[in-house]
Amino acid sequence: MTTPQDFENPAYYINRELSWLSFNERVLEEALDSGNPLFERLRFLAITSSNLDEFFMVRIAGLKEQIKTGSNVPDNKTKMSAMEQWNAALRRSRDFMRDQMHAWREVLVPLLQEAGISFIGAKQLNREQKAYVSDLFDRMIYPVLTPMAVDASRPFPMLLNRSLNLAVLIESEDPEKEPYLFAFVQVPSVLPRFIELPAEGGKRTYILLEEVIRMHLQDLFRGKHILSASPFRITRNADLTLNEDAAEDLLEEIEKELKKRKTADAVRIEVERDMHPYLREVLEEWEEVSPQEVFELEGPLDLTFLFRFVNQDGFEAFRFVDYPPILPTDLRGEQDIFEAIRKRDILLYHPYESFEPVVHFVRQAAQDPQVLAIKQTLYRVGGDSPIVAALAEAAENGKQVTVLVELRARFDEEKNIVWAKQLEKAGCHVIYGLVGLKTHAKMILVVRREKDRLRRYVHLGTGNYNENTARLYTDFGLFTANELIGEDVSSIFNQLSGYSSLPELHHLRVAPWGLEEAFVEQIEEVIAHSTPEQPGRILAKMNALTDKEMIQALYRASCAGVQIDLIIRGICCLRPGIPGVSENIRVHSIVGRFLEHGRAYCFRAGRREKVWISSADWMTRNLERRVETLFPVLNPRLKRRVIEILETQLADNVKRRQLLSDGTYVRITPGEAEEPLNSQERLYETALDTHRRNIYPRI
Repeated sequence: MTTPQDFENPAYYINRELSWLSFNERVLEEALDSGNPLFERLRFLAITSSNLDEFFMVRIAGLKEQIKTGSNVPDNKTKMSAMEQWNAALRRSRDFMRDQMHAWREVLVPLLQEAGISFIGAKQLNREQKAYVSDLFDRMIYPVLTPMAVDASRPFPMLLNRSLNLAVLIESEDPEKEPYLFAFVQVPSVLPRFIELPAEGGKRTYILLEEVIRMHLQDLFRGKHILSASPFRITRNADLTLNEDAAEDLLEEIEKELKKRKTADAVRIEVERDMHPYLREVLEEWEEVSPQEVFELEGPLDLTFLFRFVNQDGFEAFRFVDYPPILPTDLRGEQDIFEAIRKRDILLYHPYESFEPVVHFVRQAAQDPQVLAIKQTLYRVGGDSPIVAALAEAAENGKQVTVLVELRARFDEEKNIVWAKQLEKAGCHVIYGLVGLKTHAKMILVVRREKDRLRRYVHLGTGNYNENTARLYTDFGLFTANELIGEDVSSIFNQLSGYSSLPELHHLRVAPWGLEEAFVEQIEEVIAHSTPEQPGRILAKMNALTDKEMIQALYRASCAGVQIDLIIRGICCLRPGIPGVSENIRVHSIVGRFLEHGRAYCFRAGRREKVWISSADWMTRNLERRVETLFPVLNPRLKRRVIEILETQLADNVKRRQLLSDGTYVRITPGEAEEPLNSQERLYETALDTHRRNIYPRI
């Protein structure tokens, strides 16, 4: 038997940063997958670019800050120092960005050309196109541009995070005094990044905005001799540093910090390949970055422009066939959602099933004269949120409405500040949670007067109350009128809004007050009842696994013969398949058209099977530094359904990858006698089939 101290071996773990980069590599695989429609492959490429931006702004920035301050604390699992992680992550990122550009140039651009779609440069323009571009530049682009010279009287300005710019090298009038003049032009983000050109024979031809500006730089620097011009892009530290204890107003403190994000320290500079050495040297010196933080790319900088490109009208044939969300069977024929929830617990699985019932739940509560109070958490919200509108309407209708808006939801802080102010204006009680803790739990509580009593209706989920992402992310949601669950949710809201301490809860478990212990307890119970004849089983689905205590609990279970399947979309620091440590653990990752976002945890000990759903991943931040909920699925029918969803994903032989003990992932493909099974397609087909056959499951 392996002893607990054996689990301290760094070789038993995978570094978090490198595991994340592995995830982005799996997304890039989807851009190269010929089974995906062409524009979806472009979308996956854009996702990898957006993902990598965030990785540098947060993770690389954090490592650089540790190195800069001298707190070179090693990773608690692999024992890699901050410097070692930073160097390894930069090397891997450089290789990855090279692969991105190869995918663009050598794979996707030729496929676009085959489809009659071309991206061309200035040298490829014909006479008609040159005239069109010149006229467009004069009318729509030139008035927006501002050429910026850099010299003794005009110092290098602070360039905005992720802004695209052109560095311009100009011949000096006095070479003995200074060899060159340096200037730059920001590529305006207010203008479209790609411009469609006149073309013949039904073809579609585009040129990038920076190419058009580069063609006309002489108009911006009249009388000067331009020697060279190259695009570049700076990525900055975007992690907020909040002193919540000292802040009198959290909203005001975050607003101040958001302004700093735009001009914080540089963590990466992307430049066009063959940029003039002088231009590169100026950028490195001014931004105080090392040469290894500069990335030369052979292709367009900032591939996120492809998000807009692939959403253009007229290209439906190059996108996924639409999957209209389906009304959950339990709500078919139901006019009153409260009556439906009283009959039975209702499980939703988005995006296969519609998010509309959640919107309807809040909207009906806002308009129902018998509803007295609504309480809800908001983490990330859509652009024109019907849920926010319903909450505002409820307050205007005189109901007690309390909304916890998480102002620290990374990269959604500004949106959430706007929503918070709007809700306050409508008369809602808006709170911002507890000092030092992000509220990531997804909860709605509706208190309704019925005859001579009050009844609580609850929605708990794994996904944000965002109708847009609910069409793209897979997430679980549960409606219930269970009295004990309702009491638990009331207690949690009371703690978040007031000075109430959390009592012992009936069914829910909450981070950071014992959620990790609850998970470990479930694992230990499986271990205790596991026998060679009837081994225990753990089947868990999450976004990421980084917490050392959770990993070691899984190692103990594996050593006890428990069979463990983990479906982890992203980071996994657990190393499976190590003899005597993790040989009974299998780690799977599914990357497909929908982002796998739901969390479900199933524990079988003997004949007992417990199924839980949670807002939390098995990450230290979720278990120790966030408010998260774990709630049981009590209805046997719904338990079976959750398990069937996870088993369907384990059977996927199209989009599933399996993690090997060396840290690499292999794609699972159909065997000779096997039919291809794409779990996302199968789950939609199952939901559609159930809907068509009008199946009403038993309570």
